[in-house]
Parts: sequence; C-alpha cells; structure tokens
Amino acid sequence: MTLVEFDSESLTDQQWDIAHAIAQTLVKADADVNELGKAIAYLRTVANQPDATSRFFKYLKTLVNNGRQISHSNRTIDYYRSIEKACNDYLKTITDSQTILQILGWVSRLMRYYKNAGVPIGEIAISTPSPVESARQIEIAKVVKSQEFQIGQILDAKVTKINGNKVTYEILGTIKLTEKEPKKAQFLSEGQFAKVEIVDIKEDGSIKKVKCVE
Repeated sequence: MTLVEFDSESLTDQQWDIAHAIAQTLVKADADVNELGKAIAYLRTVANQPDATSRFFKYLKTLVNNGRQISHSNRTIDYYRSIEKACNDYLKTITDSQTILQILGWVSRLMRYYKNAGVPIGEIAISTPSPVESARQIEIAKVVKSQEFQIGQILDAKVTKINGNKVTYEILGTIKLTEKEPKKAQFLSEGQFAKVEIVDIKEDGSIKKVKCVE
C-alpha cells in the first residue's frame, strides 16, 4: 500500500493537507478508526440538513460528555476526545458538510495507511495545513487580482456602519475597511455612497487604508 493509492482529485491541496494532519494526529493518539467511522456515519445521515455541520460538532461533544455511559472500554472515551479535538482543530472553519465528509473519508483511509505501513509513531510528523480561506477571503482575493490599486486613486464606497468617528466602507461590493474620520463622520450616514481616496496599499496589492474625500 502506498500513498499514491490515496491520491484524489476530489480534494484541494488545502483539504488534502487537512486530511493528512487529522489522520496523523489520530494515529499518534492511538485513536480507533472504527470510532471515527461512527462519527462519519452520523454526519452522512444529517449531511443534507441546513445545520449539518453544527449538528456534527454537537454530536462529537455529546460523545465526549456521555462517553463513559456508551463506551465499550475504558479507552473509548479517549478516542472520542481525540476525534473531537482533531475535528475542532482542523474542520471548524469548513461550513460545507459534504466537504467534511470527503475529508473524513480520506482520514479513515489514511489512518489505516499509517498504521499498516509500519511507520513508527514517533516518526510521523504532523502536517501543517494551509489556512482555510473563507468564501469572503476568496472573493476579496479575486477582486484584488482583477484590480491594480494605486495610492491616490479615488473610488466609490458605500458607508455600511458609523460608530462615533469610525466609518466602515464597502468598496467594490466586497472590500470592507473601517477608518477614523473625525472631520467627516458627522456628515455621513449609513447606506450612502461616498468618494474615498486610497492612502496606503498592502504588499499583496490590496487596499490598506482609505480616507473620505467627499
């Protein structure tokens, strides 16, 4: 059995890293892959529900809280704790239940690989997954790539919130920035559009700071 057998185009590189990290973590904790299988089976039954992911994490917490009553051995509660912690550490930011199902399906395969391959537990290095980008972060990245922002550039911005002299602007329907506007805040109102000037740009080309000009 080789790692090549586990290659899957259904996972992104980021999700593949997460699957490896969870599998390695659970193998190091000597968790039972069959207990993980029960968690996967539960998620599969609720996967089409709108609150599937929150129900899944509540289920894991319930297993830990009631582990002593439902466990088959003294070690089962430790398995539940390891599984809950790993899922919380690596999957909490993923909101799509089908994606979590895919990742955990590969986790169970990878756990068997690491155990059957005879790799000494101490030699398994836990992978560090790339940060999981939110849908909003991805959308912002698309906007940044499609624009060439410049200091001094004037843009239309929607005022979405005013708190004292702090004003939150929404630019290009995606980018949100909160700036101190001691001279302008009192003349602005939420929902109106204003002209803002770019006064600073980040290294990646995205907008760092703006100011209202009219």
